[in-house]
Amino acid sequence: MGILDFLTGEFIDVIHWTDDTRDTMVWRFERYDHAIKYGAKLTVREGQAAVFVHEGQIADVFRPGLYQLETNNLPILTTLQHWDHGFSSPFKSEIYFVNTTRFTDQKWGTKNPIIVRDPEFGPTRIRAFGTYVMKVADPGLFVKEIVGTDGEFTADEISFQIRNIIVQDFSRMIASSGIPLLDMAANTEILGKLVAKGIAPAVAVYGLEIPEFYIENISLPEAVEAVLDKRTSMGIVGDLNRFTQYSAAEALGQPGGAAGGAMGAAIGAGMGAGMGMNMGAQIGPWGAAPAQAAPPPPAAAEIVWHLAEGGQATGPYGRAHLARLVSEGRFSRESLVWTPGQDGWKPAGDIPDLARLFTVQPPPLPSAPTVLPEPEK
Repeated sequence: MGILDFLTGEFIDVIHWTDDTRDTMVWRFERYDHAIKYGAKLTVREGQAAVFVHEGQIADVFRPGLYQLETNNLPILTTLQHWDHGFSSPFKSEIYFVNTTRFTDQKWGTKNPIIVRDPEFGPTRIRAFGTYVMKVADPGLFVKEIVGTDGEFTADEISFQIRNIIVQDFSRMIASSGIPLLDMAANTEILGKLVAKGIAPAVAVYGLEIPEFYIENISLPEAVEAVLDKRTSMGIVGDLNRFTQYSAAEALGQPGGAAGGAMGAAIGAGMGAGMGMNMGAQIGPWGAAPAQAAPPPPAAAEIVWHLAEGGQATGPYGRAHLARLVSEGRFSRESLVWTPGQDGWKPAGDIPDLARLFTVQPPPLPSAPTVLPEPEK
């Protein structure tokens, strides 16, 4: 090997880039005075592209592979500079390595609320946020339009501009989609595809593409959410009057007697619109009205009884009717009675509510010569 071959080998460069930062999109290969030797070896790995810039002009873009920088590999460069000095005349150029892999988990969100016209709620404001995936589709265009002469360009430097584009197109898509707000949660995938398709032309101008776009949440203002929660509660309750009566009757059966009844009445009335009017009447210039001024709870339903007479069940009878049967002698402590919820037939004297009917009745009159008229039936 001659001295010329030895010197030629010494001047040949090996140009490559290995990245472990996970957020670097473009990195410029640094050489002193930007001098790259003729015949240098260029290694472009998978997920990369190399943009060759000569005297401020993009000469070529290299995809993954091994290249030797010579005139037969650089047809564009050949027209820019003649190679008549061999290895002793290095060309002053720059090589930018572009990361063409996907940059995942990029955040986006609406900085200010978006006003939309909903068919059910009318004009309202919403907020939204999510993630997207960004990728360099045209390395040469990306370096030309965005990177310029930046020696190291990261995803954070372009993400702000991409977020502005996303929010602008997201607002337009949401406003024209015609999807009700209550149905948007079930259509986030469709909305995501619409937004990704809408922003594709805008990001393509920068040499980028958005292969994946996700909407994680669409939220309403707190005041609207509170009204929506009340509306949902009303739908679950159904008939407010019946719910009020049920709450009051249930509270009467709880330990505490009247206190429990008052609590049940307050709970039930709080669910109805009438409670608001009642509270407004109680609050005056002298403060709240006394507690005893509150309306009494609704009366509990009357208990009815079936009576065993002559081997057959008769009734049902109310307590007043049974009291009349006592006076007629047709109902005694030994009479068997039953009411819904009772475990089998029982003597009337064993039931406290019916036993009091026999304590308030006078004893039988002594026999008399006169015959009393029969009681009316």
